[in-house]
Amino acid sequence: MHTTGLGQHGPRVSRLGLGCMGMSDLYGPADRDESIATIHAALDAGITLLDTGDFYGMGHNEMLIREALAGRARDSVQISVKFGALRGPDGSWNGYDCRPKAVRNFVAYTLKRLGTDYIDIYRPARLDPEVPVEETVGAIADLVKAGYVRHIGLSEVGADTLQRAASVHPISDLQIEYSVISRGIEAAILPTARRLGIGITAYGVLSRGLISGHWHRARGGEKDFRGLASPRFQGDNLDANLALVERMRALAQDLQVTVAQLAIAWVAAQGADVVPLVGARKRDRLQEALGAADLVLKPEDLARLEAIVPPDAAAGQRYNPAQMAHLDSEMG
Repeated sequence: MHTTGLGQHGPRVSRLGLGCMGMSDLYGPADRDESIATIHAALDAGITLLDTGDFYGMGHNEMLIREALAGRARDSVQISVKFGALRGPDGSWNGYDCRPKAVRNFVAYTLKRLGTDYIDIYRPARLDPEVPVEETVGAIADLVKAGYVRHIGLSEVGADTLQRAASVHPISDLQIEYSVISRGIEAAILPTARRLGIGITAYGVLSRGLISGHWHRARGGEKDFRGLASPRFQGDNLDANLALVERMRALAQDLQVTVAQLAIAWVAAQGADVVPLVGARKRDRLQEALGAADLVLKPEDLARLEAIVPPDAAAGQRYNPAQMAHLDSEMG
């Protein structure tokens, strides 16, 4: 597994990271033993970056990671944690709280659930519209000084917010959706991040499985986040998007790779400062994703893929309207 610096200010991490959310939340039932085995397989393959959120399964994901890391050297892995999302006991979403006193509260619980003395990268999950980003970043900077946090990251913020945050403290990376069908960061956010020396950890590289090559029309009725709340998985949008995938499949077959490997490799090809997060919940999906680590797409391959899937080719928004309203990254 190759490694890269996470921006100019972040740690050195594996070229692929493992997103652990689906092991606890949003994508239907997950198997605990298989989840832990998948994390172990990722670590054994050289993946060092694990991404989680304190609200994934209301703490379940952090405790799962703690269990999976038992007996392993703490400094052999980088744990990235998002905070700030407010959940109800029924799983509902109730906004965000990124006030400094809330930051201190959230980090205390995360440290306890993870069983660690520090968090490698700590980031608000979304911009809290009631709290200036400078105040939130300042509060995390205090945690850096105290030794509880090593690096500060951000998630789903726009170029202006990125600039304001970086004026308070160096930012290691911006976590944001980026895939061959979600390219909104390219106009302003990505250039700003690069100017500031901020890396990109790209989630949704397979668009929650939509462009994995494994999704099919009959799965549209599944009652998880995708079927219930993601416009790209619904109605005519799903048919249009699956037609894109079939065109990707033809190219993947020419290159003797899978659709998922092609999609992951495209993200990795956007620069050494872009680290794809793969959301594998099972070892077979992880092994497929790992096959993308050594796949180097030639310029002509990239051109063919981008002709098949031009910008804005996807049908439907990446979140429903209520969730889109929380995305500073979509505010222009």
